[in-house]
Amino acid sequence: MKDKPAVFKRIVNWFAPPPPWRVPLLIQRASQQSDRVAIAESNGTYSYQELLDASHRVASCLLGKADDLGEARVAFMVPPGFAYAAIQWGIWRAGGVAVPVSPLHPAPEIEYVLSNSQATTFVVHPQFEPAIPRIAHAGGLRLVDTTAAVSSDIRRLPEINFHRRAMILYTSGTTNRPKGVVATHTGIHAQIKTLIDAWEWTANDRTLLVLPLHHIHGIINVLSCAMWAGALCEIHSSFDADRVWERLSSGEVTVFMAVPTIYTKLIAAWEKENPERQALLSDGCSRLRLMVSGSAALPVPILEKWKSISGHTLLERYGMTEIGMALSNPLHGERRPGYVGTPLPGVDVRLVDENGKCVEEGSPGEIEVRGPSVFQEYWNNDEATRNAFRDGWFRTGDIAMVENESYRILGRRSIDIIKTGGYKVSALEIEAALREHPDIADCAVVGIEDPEWGERLCAAIIVRKTLSNKDVREWACRHLAPYKVPTRMLILDSLPRNAMGKVLKPEVKILFR
Repeated sequence: MKDKPAVFKRIVNWFAPPPPWRVPLLIQRASQQSDRVAIAESNGTYSYQELLDASHRVASCLLGKADDLGEARVAFMVPPGFAYAAIQWGIWRAGGVAVPVSPLHPAPEIEYVLSNSQATTFVVHPQFEPAIPRIAHAGGLRLVDTTAAVSSDIRRLPEINFHRRAMILYTSGTTNRPKGVVATHTGIHAQIKTLIDAWEWTANDRTLLVLPLHHIHGIINVLSCAMWAGALCEIHSSFDADRVWERLSSGEVTVFMAVPTIYTKLIAAWEKENPERQALLSDGCSRLRLMVSGSAALPVPILEKWKSISGHTLLERYGMTEIGMALSNPLHGERRPGYVGTPLPGVDVRLVDENGKCVEEGSPGEIEVRGPSVFQEYWNNDEATRNAFRDGWFRTGDIAMVENESYRILGRRSIDIIKTGGYKVSALEIEAALREHPDIADCAVVGIEDPEWGERLCAAIIVRKTLSNKDVREWACRHLAPYKVPTRMLILDSLPRNAMGKVLKPEVKILFR
């Protein structure tokens, strides 16, 4: 029998399931580099061994008298830093499913995540008390303080298999409420391994993390990839442009990943400096080996401006919570502005028409993805899971074209999905929240192209009595995450509709332009 082609062998190796393991592979990898520094934060530095010890104690605390959490959902609200990684790893080592909760979200969204995920335990950092205990107790959850968790006595931990559920991340879809995206340990492993190979992570890297840690970009692309490689992850609890510039220009950071909004703010901060300071910042920044932009479309003017400042052509890639990263411009070679590159190793990508038939090169089609990095299911939502797949391919809802073998994203299949500041949000969810206001009769939310945010959230509103924009914003801030609050509003007498009564959102967009 003739040898199989090399390409076929690569696909077989990627799709073959890994053997069972006693602990998640990320933890196994950490044990091989125990003496290296893993995390640097404002409170100091921590080695991989310290991270392993802390996560072991967290797992012991979560287990209590049980031998295995058996995929019980454990929600956690912890600021970015060493404690975050210790809690996440501890949940995995105890056999639980990690459900990160954003501290920026208002109480109704936190309550929704806890309820929908059917979490049994809520691990909370002391800085978020006293509001959180009320939410936890109302839901009948066991409340665990991070301080107590990381100081627990250690005990024997369960064996963890590759097929287990590992994490649920919440992302807005075309429905009114966010859906829980379930990833298994093997799926997370595939996502990490893909990026380690494509972007050549090594133990000599030092990355700067300023992204939120309830989103795949920060959790997988930065923190988990750094931990897998044995690199050092420097974590900032919040974004500060001047502080980030100080670190980027220090000569110590090698890898930086951010969303277009962050690059826009860094450009603005650089432009405020005097010429001598600008030259120092630019020279230091040019020494990084890799700078990546993702989670939203990168406007070409921002890419070009950043290149003139830093000497870097930002590496654009394409991914989403359900699939990890699927497409990427090359680490070495030409990076084309406005394009997101080619399929990553181990990821199958195709473009199809409305009937699921592959389109020819140069024709637009919906991106569909298949591979071990694709999520397992939407939590407790069989219908949404069925609708998300076609013949084993995940339907992303994004439209693209292939030109000269490189993918160019054209937009969303649905106008109701808006990408703003690196987040993908549902216009329907925002509209539903606004309509809860007693004096709002109706509304329509659209995304308007914006150089800083990618798309700016705008709301056209019909009111029952006089309301100011300030009144509406204050209401929205109490019911929605900050990045879901519209920044521009119009008070109208009526919304443009078709003969069937459906709001014509393209016409609503024109009103804002």
